Amino acid sequence: MTTNQLVQQIKKKKSFLCIGLDVDLNKIPSHLLKEEDPIFAFNKAIIDATHHLCIAYKPNTAFYEAYGIKGWKALEKTINYLNEKHPEIFTIADAKRGDIGNTSTMYAKAFFEDLAFDSVTVAPYMGKDSVEPFLAFNNKHTILLALTSNQGAFDFQTKTIDGKELYKHVLETSKTWKRSENLMYVVGATKAEFLADIRQIIPESFLLVPGVGAQGGNLQDVCKYGMNNQVGLLINSSRGIIYASKDADFAEASALKAQELQQEMEVELNRYAG
Repeated sequence: MTTNQLVQQIKKKKSFLCIGLDVDLNKIPSHLLKEEDPIFAFNKAIIDATHHLCIAYKPNTAFYEAYGIKGWKALEKTINYLNEKHPEIFTIADAKRGDIGNTSTMYAKAFFEDLAFDSVTVAPYMGKDSVEPFLAFNNKHTILLALTSNQGAFDFQTKTIDGKELYKHVLETSKTWKRSENLMYVVGATKAEFLADIRQIIPESFLLVPGVGAQGGNLQDVCKYGMNNQVGLLINSSRGIIYASKDADFAEASALKAQELQQEMEVELNRYAG
């Protein structure tokens, strides 16, 4: 999916909501555990109930890898279902990969070719030869971890080197890599006060913003400092939507939570994007 196609979906749905499909079998409704594939059954119900309210889904691969081959099969069925039924949806493999040379190429092939995701999250710590293999794929996006929403982000990411925070060095350096136009960036909603500086460095790039809701991030602040003339934001919510209920009405409850966020986003779109 191209960036222009993504922007068109935002305008059409009046939403820039990304829903995280982080499936924990201990948290899903108990009646689903009787299904042949409880993870896929849960995901399918969430997707069916919310696809008209969001523009992206983001499975965190750890929640699938933890269940071995069954979990990986559920991930494969989930992405196949999305690509077949809702090809307009932007898909994100939240895998946080990062290695050099051929290893990165194989990671990229796994998510871009075998599973046919539109994008994958990648850690920048090992530098350009760990990221450029992902950037080599046409119409695919690499989402670089820039400034994350966890407390430990302050351990390294905001440390000053030569008078500048490390995350700013990452942003500036990444712009020099081959096909850097295919980069997006993770910036946590709990770091909204940093967004103005980030937009000075990467004014046109899309930002994937986790941390709204359960982690305490504020949608209005993120939009105030982070939105650009193409919107440029994907706001992720996972637990606050998919675990809205553990009862038989879980899908309907997730849709109501997604709709609440979508309506807030429509207000922000009208405010900043006309």
